[in-house]
Amino acid sequence: MLLEINNLNAGYGFLQILRDVSLKIDKAEYVSLIGPNGAGKSTTLKTVAGIVKPMSGQILFNGEDIGGRPGNRVTRLGISYISEEMNLFTNMTVLENMMMGAYTVREKSAKNRLLKFAYGLFPRLEERRNQLAGTLSGGERKMLGIGRALMADPKLLLVDEPSFGLAPQLTDQVFDSLNTLRKEGKTILVVEQNVTKTLSVTDRGYVLENGRIELEGPSEELAGDAHVRKVFLGV
Repeated sequence: MLLEINNLNAGYGFLQILRDVSLKIDKAEYVSLIGPNGAGKSTTLKTVAGIVKPMSGQILFNGEDIGGRPGNRVTRLGISYISEEMNLFTNMTVLENMMMGAYTVREKSAKNRLLKFAYGLFPRLEERRNQLAGTLSGGERKMLGIGRALMADPKLLLVDEPSFGLAPQLTDQVFDSLNTLRKEGKTILVVEQNVTKTLSVTDRGYVLENGRIELEGPSEELAGDAHVRKVFLGV
């Protein structure tokens, strides 16, 4: 098991968001975490990534307890967090942003290999390599956020709201790229408001409501669940 979360409780200061959250992700799985706004989806990713410190519970990565470790140490272990905001270096070029993502990679040959892979996934980034990140379109910024994360050669990608603010066509492009990564053997945990799209492409899913896991199972089964259809799909 690549990632195993057991009875995780977390929040911000005195405000508890997550309550006994447990989930598992095996290698090369593509898993979704869905739920209403404020349910704790992003908090879950941030806690795994070392941005939010857990109150209690266990986060195992490759069998090693990483709960409470700072984000830079979590990244070095092989976990890349792609935030909704992307947090790009807007005054730096696309290429400079990409290379910043490879700060944990020492060998130049490895950096070149990762850059070639990312450019192959997002040819637009290679076309824009000398352009300032702050001048990119919303879709291009999403691509850069994912591309930069790939430069760390992660074992696990935590992707927060990849379709946020994007037109449908660009949303499809971003999801296509994630599906390509899955085929390349990457393990992905994605948080996404577009429930229909997410359940159509992922292997399994978890439904988070009020900080608790309420449902889990194969994505196809969740898409047909009466509660999911009523609350999230409007059926």
